[in-house]
Amino acid sequence: MSKRIYVCHTFYHLYISFLKEFSLPTDEKGNASVVLSRMSNDFGDIKERILQSGIFSEVFEYDEKTEKEFPELEKWKKDRGNIVVNMFSRIVFTSKFAKLQAEFVPVDFKKYDDIWVFCDGDPIGYYLNKNRIHYHAVEDGLNYLGGYVMALYTNKGHFGVKKFFSMKLNLIFMQDGYSKYCDDMEVNDLSVIKHPFYKYKEVPRKQLEESVTEEQKDILIRVFVKDIDRMRREINNTSGSRDNILILTEPLCALDVRERLFRDLYEEYSKEGRVFFKIHPRDELDYDKCFGDVCKFDKTVPMEIFNFFTDLRFKKVVSVFTELGSVKFADEKVKLGRYFMDKYEDPEIHNQNEKV
Repeated sequence: MSKRIYVCHTFYHLYISFLKEFSLPTDEKGNASVVLSRMSNDFGDIKERILQSGIFSEVFEYDEKTEKEFPELEKWKKDRGNIVVNMFSRIVFTSKFAKLQAEFVPVDFKKYDDIWVFCDGDPIGYYLNKNRIHYHAVEDGLNYLGGYVMALYTNKGHFGVKKFFSMKLNLIFMQDGYSKYCDDMEVNDLSVIKHPFYKYKEVPRKQLEESVTEEQKDILIRVFVKDIDRMRREINNTSGSRDNILILTEPLCALDVRERLFRDLYEEYSKEGRVFFKIHPRDELDYDKCFGDVCKFDKTVPMEIFNFFTDLRFKKVVSVFTELGSVKFADEKVKLGRYFMDKYEDPEIHNQNEKV
């Protein structure tokens, strides 16, 4: 029986890990492990609830460190205006960063047959490649590569040379499947990716979600909803109206700009009905202070879990960049996109595909 391990950086990653385990044959379930990276997300006390679910046999917490936490790396990140010198610096940086990361890695990945890494562009990707450990990358968010492929954007100049040094020589690291020890990358929908790559493997999230049983839905609710009474109260706030509108916040732009952006959305959609906020887990804006009277849902509960509450229904759900393909709890879905963001930031920031 193969041993599997998932490296998760967000609640959404953990949610997809559960769906992948649910889809396996009965005799393969129950022996997988999960690593929760605390680099950019506070998972709180979810570890115990994961273990109680019986779906994962081990849960590891990982104090993953960004390059900014190692001042000695800064000199190897400077652009010296020469591809040869820059490539040498990048080779040194890649090696040193992987070595510095090693002491924080909480598990021996070489013990596992299948390693699934969400967002391999994070430091764990450097570590696995420099230690010659094969892994499967998984799309960071739903249709994440549909926006643009980060590996292409951050390696625009002399891309072919960099790809060779990464995929063939393993001297530098490139994410999104363009590294030597990434065997493949699982994505939701190949058709939305403007720059296809042979390592991309389509595994539709819809199929995983539609196969979830009632018992498995109950498991997900117990794992991801820490305070079920609070969740019920928040759902009760939506009763009595057919014009409820849910706005999904996102960790966009500077905090002052973000407050203005979501205030504009609140004022616009308040004309249509009662507005609710679902706060993104990594959104650090103080919505209680800025929007005291607006009803808000617990930020630690993934949006996808809303689908499992039959008494929760919205007229409309609104997002800026968040993909809404998995939303079943709203009659209408509105994704505003890059042109909306151009009103709040320099349009060049949202022009990555054209730059690639």
